[in-house]
Amino acid sequence: MRNLLTAVERIDPLTVSGRVAAVSGLLIEARGGLTRLAVGARAMIERRANTPLAAEVVGFREDRALLMPFGPVEGVAPGAEIRIAPEAATVRPTMAWRGRVIDAFGEPIDGKGPLPQGPAAYPLRAPPPPAHARGRVGERLDLRVRAMNVFTTCCRGQRLGVFAGSGVGKSVLLSMLAREADCDAVVVGLIGERGREVREFIEETLGEEGLKRAIVVVATSDEPALKRRQAAYMTLAVAEYLRDQDQEVLCLMDSVTRFAMAQREIGLAAGEPPTTKGYTPTVFSELPKLLERAGPGPIRPDGSEAGSITGLFTVLVDGDDHNEPIADAVRGILDGHIVMERAIAERGRFPAINVLKSISRTMPACQRPYEREIVTRARQTLAAYSDMEELIRIGAYRAGSDANVDRAILLNPALESFLTQDKEEATSLDDGFQRLEAILAGDGA
Repeated sequence: MRNLLTAVERIDPLTVSGRVAAVSGLLIEARGGLTRLAVGARAMIERRANTPLAAEVVGFREDRALLMPFGPVEGVAPGAEIRIAPEAATVRPTMAWRGRVIDAFGEPIDGKGPLPQGPAAYPLRAPPPPAHARGRVGERLDLRVRAMNVFTTCCRGQRLGVFAGSGVGKSVLLSMLAREADCDAVVVGLIGERGREVREFIEETLGEEGLKRAIVVVATSDEPALKRRQAAYMTLAVAEYLRDQDQEVLCLMDSVTRFAMAQREIGLAAGEPPTTKGYTPTVFSELPKLLERAGPGPIRPDGSEAGSITGLFTVLVDGDDHNEPIADAVRGILDGHIVMERAIAERGRFPAINVLKSISRTMPACQRPYEREIVTRARQTLAAYSDMEELIRIGAYRAGSDANVDRAILLNPALESFLTQDKEEATSLDDGFQRLEAILAGDGA
């Protein structure tokens, strides 16, 4: 009955409509109904011999509104009726959504039947909580991945970027985190993913155990730019609902780069000028709006705090250039970055994380004094080996020239073994520090 009353209250007795004036590529120009239109408004466009087409207002040109569709424009004719939606796009998730796979509209695509709808509507494009009204990052989070636990220790409510080129192992790393990380719920956003890999990720990489506590949002690369962008907003909206239920949420998004590409496509179609490497200005304004939604929850009026959203966002670096525009922008927004390198993957070490280039901005405050000392010694040893690696490989380094390098050569096999982790393996935080301490205290055996 409550859901029925809520639905009745949402009904707008006034129906506003317009007409299709022109179609140019993916852009539909509409006339009429401008008094009820704003950027971001939704509309339904009638099509000949087909279902109505959902669209969104992306701009205005003189006395016409510019709309982009969520699907193919086939069947849209001049003068076709456009019905303007009375409210912004929202979603009504419930805890029963865990274990399900949905699309950018919150509709199930896993063949398991309809989804129950919750009483509260969460806007897809919600603003981040005000800085002064949200909590601080919580206690450290056990990710169960040794390289990240030890060298980039993460706190609850922190946001980290995973920077890597294609085929370096980002998806496998995300699946390890989704299955093993110490959290209450997981939200996975597959943005612009290859269609062939979706079922493979869900059924094999994520697995049945990982899916039980997860909600997966999917928008494949063949879908329109608006739908790919909305899938990212949907991912954060679902995570915000779980956060408000006092859940410790792990939000995994693959990838922010494809979100930026979708926004670039939308901006160019709306007439925005291309700037850095073809990216439009709205790309760089939308990135912080999206990424800032993750983090600690807001403080309630009674002084209590909601749950938190710990975000890990992958960034597909163009041509393995970690200083390309999107990577540079995201790095400045997030609370740390994990760098995965192709050269490390090529020599068979997975996850291929370069711990010397990876940083967590909550360190060293989230580590105990003896743990900080262990990590410092390990970094010094890895750095000493890295500085001389080329000479060592070609046999030009003479043993005894530098005691630190000699020790680094001795310990390198054990350290490489420590940083290598099978996707089915999990190591706790405390066990990771103990194993690393044992390696540094030994003779490399």
